[in-house]
Amino acid sequence: MSEEFTEVRIIDNFYQTSGFFPMPVVLVSTLDESGATNLGPYSLCFPYIVTGGKMHSMLLIARPDSNTAQNIIRTKVCSLNFIPDKKKYMKNCVLLGYPGETTEQKMKNSIFTLRLSTRSGPPPKGLPKFPDIVEEAVQVFECTWNDSLPLKPIPSSEASHLVLVIDKIIMKKKWKDSLFKGKGFPHLPIDYGYRDNIQFWFTRHSRPYAVRVPSSKEAPVETVQYACERFDPDIKWEKEACAKIVKVPNIFLKRVISGVVEAAKKEGIDVITPEFMDKLQDKRSSER
Repeated sequence: MSEEFTEVRIIDNFYQTSGFFPMPVVLVSTLDESGATNLGPYSLCFPYIVTGGKMHSMLLIARPDSNTAQNIIRTKVCSLNFIPDKKKYMKNCVLLGYPGETTEQKMKNSIFTLRLSTRSGPPPKGLPKFPDIVEEAVQVFECTWNDSLPLKPIPSSEASHLVLVIDKIIMKKKWKDSLFKGKGFPHLPIDYGYRDNIQFWFTRHSRPYAVRVPSSKEAPVETVQYACERFDPDIKWEKEACAKIVKVPNIFLKRVISGVVEAAKKEGIDVITPEFMDKLQDKRSSER
């Protein structure tokens, strides 16, 4: 195989026609005008607002005339169902993704089991319920479309860009346990798209593996300790506590120290210990 680079012309749907781009496979459940749940498979669905604590969201790119886009714009709610990597599920996703069918026509071909949403409280005004979720899913993001965060329209684009605020995340207990322990991953499908106008292409990934931050990237603990102790004279740091953040890139160090100091003051702590750092670094400690 030649190792020389050669240019590829950039054309529409470049992520699959002009390159190789791995994507997720997500079943988006919405409500049609009759109140029936519609399932639409999508791969252009990615994390959008990921930090800040006040709002976390996904970005969904869909055809504006699709059932999914029209249902979300009308009802403002949907659920993102992450299904496991099984060939029969991918075959059904290809069938469910065929354009131009009504919800009734499409859902006759669905092999997925629908169950009621887990959201609390009443559905939005005028809706009989929230969209159902998929029982076979590994995890589900239940979302609300925030139309106060419209992306800048692109006149030539034939797509709707929908910012979906994540209201609730649920997952099967087995995978919640794996998430909290930091061990184990579900087998989720990877989609390479509708590449040859005949077939969709999917692939399985091998077992995930971990790569540690190299020790060469760690700052000397004395350097970190100096930065910690001069940040706020009212807060003292034990050296072992400073050692907990030697892997933090220098550009982020001040932000991390600031967050630790703020948390310490909220709890009335004036000496930061390694045990306190462990508690802060374990974002799920209060849920265990």
